[in-house]
Amino acid sequence: MAIDVRRGSPTEEELAALIAVVSQEYAAESAEAVADDRPTRSAWSVSQRGLRRPLRRDVGWGRFAG
Repeated sequence: MAIDVRRGSPTEEELAALIAVVSQEYAAESAEAVADDRPTRSAWSVSQRGLRRPLRRDVGWGRFAG
């Protein structure tokens, strides 16, 4: 890690404190910034129609009893 001091003259202790704080915050942020691994619905599955209900096998082919 390189630090370029543009103004002032920080002491070694101040630079060490800065590095510690920035490193801690970076580690915390990178631990929280994870991608969601849950599968998302594709455009194909969103646009397709739902499947029809299965046929009832207990009901005959006609509504009459012959």
